[in-house]
Amino acid sequence: MKAKRIYDPIHGFIELDEGEVRLLSAAVVQRLRRLRQLGLAYLAFPSAEHSRFSHALGALAIGTRAFDALRDHSPEAFDSERAFGEKRRLLRSALLLHDLGHGPFSHACETVLDVRHEQRTEAILALPELRDALASIDVEPDAVLGLITGAHDADPVLRELVSGPNLDADRMDYLLRDAYFTGVAGGTYDAAQLIASLRILEVDGRPQLGVDGRGVVALESFVLARYMMFATVYFHHTTRAFERVLRDVLRVLWPNPRALDAIGEFLAWDDFRVLDDIRELDDEGVRALRERHTVYGLAAEFNAERDLSTFEQCEDALRRRWGDGVWSDSQEQLIHRLPLGNAGAAPTVRVQLMGRIVDARAASDLIAKLSGKAYWRKLFVRTDVAAVDEARRICAAIIATGGQPRLF
Repeated sequence: MKAKRIYDPIHGFIELDEGEVRLLSAAVVQRLRRLRQLGLAYLAFPSAEHSRFSHALGALAIGTRAFDALRDHSPEAFDSERAFGEKRRLLRSALLLHDLGHGPFSHACETVLDVRHEQRTEAILALPELRDALASIDVEPDAVLGLITGAHDADPVLRELVSGPNLDADRMDYLLRDAYFTGVAGGTYDAAQLIASLRILEVDGRPQLGVDGRGVVALESFVLARYMMFATVYFHHTTRAFERVLRDVLRVLWPNPRALDAIGEFLAWDDFRVLDDIRELDDEGVRALRERHTVYGLAAEFNAERDLSTFEQCEDALRRRWGDGVWSDSQEQLIHRLPLGNAGAAPTVRVQLMGRIVDARAASDLIAKLSGKAYWRKLFVRTDVAAVDEARRICAAIIATGGQPRLF
């Protein structure tokens, strides 16, 4: 019997049973309400105020839909109804708890504290409140941790649905959710068709999550959505610039990062506390964050590997003019995160096509072209020491003679 229904703008009603409600009510889970899913992206996209709490519920919802669809289309993969129920409870718990280890403003926090959120998750799952809540629904904390961290001995299908690297419910939800709250239409994909196309395939004698050949177009839309969200939102120049400022502010706020190693002290921090506590600091970065004052102005950006030499020429020219007043931000992302980053040799997503199981890159020219690394490189200048318009003119002149023009 369902004990609670929560309405979500992405997935409609999300139903929880009594044990899951207890899990949801744990203080460490409620803390996710006070962590923004997109960190400082609200400074570029004003509606991007959604939380990791709503994302956790969304991941549970879409992951459950995917798992239920797998039973419909790959019933032979489940020994019994009981085994299916046990795996389903474990999956839902892991998805609900997968972001527990995140700190304030997520990645900026990790950079300063130098502890990955997955490491925090292990300590949080050891807390009595969570262990008792999981025990009440017959779920082992160690099994939850294994799915979240991608342990090699975890169930391979559940592991893929929780921690990827390609078809995880985490990504399935955050793409839809982030696109909705930023208004980026290109970040959506055909979730219903993708979920309906999921299959449990046997590869080298082991079960593996894959896609039926009729779902290749939906898989293409999923890969494209990921690219569009990185290009439009996750690496937006305003977000990147303010994240740089925030990192500097956090180093002032936390002069001894090891003081937050204790899990109780770490959990006492959230986005709200950071913004409240930094008010007492006499720091230019604090004023910039609170008043949205531009510290770093964008001089130029380059979104293709072939731009590297032009990028370096522009950086060199700006540094000759303004020295340390120039900041070079170079990001790269595996659009299809290949296992171990094995430059195209390892499979991406398996596709069941015409009686064969093939790599998605063999089933789709589009996925083949988008697989591998994508690059986003940006050059910024500090507005207190450099003239942004002049910096843009310097880069524009170099680009006009040495490369393809880019947007500034």
